[in-house]
Amino acid sequence: MFKPVTIKDIAKALGLSPSTVSRALRDGYEISPETKRIVKEYADKIDYRSNPIALSLKGRRSYSIGVVVCEVANSFFSQAINGIESIAYNKGYRVIISQSHDLYEREVINTKHLANSSVDGLLISMAAETTDFSHLSSLHENGLPIVFFDRVIDQIQTHKVIVNNFSSAFEATELLIKRGHSRIAHLASAPHLSITTERMDGYTAALNKHSIAFNPEYVQYCPHGGRIYGEVEDAVKKLLSLPDSADAIFVSSDRLSIGCLRALKKFHLNPEDMPVAGFSNSDVVELLKPTLSYVRQPAFEMGRIATELLIGLIEAKYPVTEFETKVLDTELFLNDGPLATGSKSV
Repeated sequence: MFKPVTIKDIAKALGLSPSTVSRALRDGYEISPETKRIVKEYADKIDYRSNPIALSLKGRRSYSIGVVVCEVANSFFSQAINGIESIAYNKGYRVIISQSHDLYEREVINTKHLANSSVDGLLISMAAETTDFSHLSSLHENGLPIVFFDRVIDQIQTHKVIVNNFSSAFEATELLIKRGHSRIAHLASAPHLSITTERMDGYTAALNKHSIAFNPEYVQYCPHGGRIYGEVEDAVKKLLSLPDSADAIFVSSDRLSIGCLRALKKFHLNPEDMPVAGFSNSDVVELLKPTLSYVRQPAFEMGRIATELLIGLIEAKYPVTEFETKVLDTELFLNDGPLATGSKSV
């Protein structure tokens, strides 16, 4: 009968106490680097795997982290999940991933299910439909550690990880202006999302800098974030049917960028007729026709940092009352290569 290796087995083999081995495997600060090295090398050699059930019974933890994103197939979120897993598994945590598909009801069901499954903490990027945050507020008030990334909210005081949405949108819009366009439309996601408002501010700031009047008719919102293609197509059609139609489009999210290009192709518009600057983390974006200039977000790094912050909350010995909002830089990719945009941490 198979008998898994235990911490006691490792301790006996190395002449250490079980508590020392346990702390070394968890990267405890009180254990010397040399002892950690010896323990981890031996654990790898014998293919030791921690027993999450035993750990949860002893420490009242499940050693699992819940993740809620709108869509795993989205390149940005798949890369963020890779960053999440790169930290979580190295720290002994399992990752449980769920998709909201930008639906409020799905987000509520998923977060409650994860909480009832006794996850130790939650990483979440808000669904496009969500305007009521009570399901998250109640979990947070009951002690569940939560960290927001990408799409965040102000109603819950905790760690957040975002990109400099204002700067990214400003530079993408200004790129179109410098290429001779003055009737620049803006295709945006749900108006209440944090990324929407911050990128709208960047868009309008670029127009103001170059003395271009803001025209509300050039702004079209897609409340479902591009999940419903027909919604994107209708928005693009409205922009093209204006008496003084737009001559370029700034698009504020990954999925909307793809939907916009698809709609333009349907309406038989070439890149020269309607240049597009948007957000995209797709590895095949440069192969798309029509083409676009695009902002690429550090999705992997965002997931990695958010997970480190969450585990810090989970493992804190005392209540955490001071929180960080990490603001990461992006890259603006043109036809002739990338331009780095600004970054900061506040």
